[in-house]
Amino acid sequence: MSQFWADLKASTDPGLLGVVRFLGLLYGPIEHNLPIDQAWRKALSYRLPAFVGWRHALGGVTYLLFVVLVVTGVLLSFYYRPSVQEAYPSIQHIVSEMPFGWLVRDLHMWSANLIIVAMLAHMARVFFSGTYKPPRETNWLVGLLLLLVALAFGGTGYLLPWDQWAYWTVTEVLQTMSRTPLLGIVPAVLQGDVIVSGATLSRFFAVHVIILPWVAFALLLFHFTLLRKHRIAPPPGGDPDPTNGVPFYPNHLLRSFIVGVVVLAVVFSLAALYPRPLGDPANPFELPAELVSSWIPVDVSLALIRYLGVWGFWLFTLLGISLALLPLFDRRPERRLRKRPVMLVLGLVFFAGFLVAWFAGRQLRSLPPGARLRTEASERFVPPDTAPEGVRRSPTPERSGTGEVEP
Repeated sequence: MSQFWADLKASTDPGLLGVVRFLGLLYGPIEHNLPIDQAWRKALSYRLPAFVGWRHALGGVTYLLFVVLVVTGVLLSFYYRPSVQEAYPSIQHIVSEMPFGWLVRDLHMWSANLIIVAMLAHMARVFFSGTYKPPRETNWLVGLLLLLVALAFGGTGYLLPWDQWAYWTVTEVLQTMSRTPLLGIVPAVLQGDVIVSGATLSRFFAVHVIILPWVAFALLLFHFTLLRKHRIAPPPGGDPDPTNGVPFYPNHLLRSFIVGVVVLAVVFSLAALYPRPLGDPANPFELPAELVSSWIPVDVSLALIRYLGVWGFWLFTLLGISLALLPLFDRRPERRLRKRPVMLVLGLVFFAGFLVAWFAGRQLRSLPPGARLRTEASERFVPPDTAPEGVRRSPTPERSGTGEVEP
């Protein structure tokens, strides 16, 4: 038996450890000329600089939440049906009939919220510490693209429950984006119809479960590769020499494990204590009395729409472009924050502005639809006895006393 295990280790390519390394359980380089067991032990003994601490766990938190989103999303896709007739009933089936289906759905929803918070916190640490400077400017741009992908994930997934809140919130956001410079082409491509309809639902589902996962995987792989190539940036005046630090195992791996357990405990607690309610089935011809938000960027979007209108989206678009172009203009080696007053102001405007918009949007998360949306909804309705030939309409779904949609 011992000879069998020795032969197995000798014949196994150490490159398989790349999968474990991608999952964050290894950090050091993999020696491909060693047997897999020796390559494993050498990678575990890799030393990280002494300045690596708890604040560097934010990237790991973001990645852990992404893994939770992938796992719960795959489980939900087993039962979800992306059609106007079946989307809402399939969500009801998941929540009320599948074992722990309600928990899987709310884990997905809360992870989608917390990943935005974790990404912005990680991005703020990188920004204010100046670690976006050369030679790490490419990784900064990749991180911004990952934030954009996370927002696209949440935006496309928000419509999938196909209830009144999701339908009319997405309608209002797309309506505002269509009037925003540079962003007007996005609603035209995603909507696929004159109003949000089955064509929109199909496109959102395809983008959410097919296109974005591959884009996210490619960006994450590139992000991790650049991180290991340039190593963790030291603080201003810090010692970048990893030989003066501590081994990755058990020090940093144990720290990452503790943070992971805490994050999972928070996600499970929020999912169990604050589940997302399900509104009435989506009806393009009946405006709901209120729109209930369940995603942080929706709170921000509602605040921008209601208080600033089109210019709110345009302002945040400009701030995002400024952050993307930042490494091209701020190339001085100086990283101390008090020596970078312009960058300090730009960072405060973006991050503090996001927080202000979030808290303002929380006050609007259960509110009547906007005036422009009410006008559009009234124009859609045509009485059945006066409708000209060829006018398309979706019949209002009948609901039973238990809330189930009648066929």
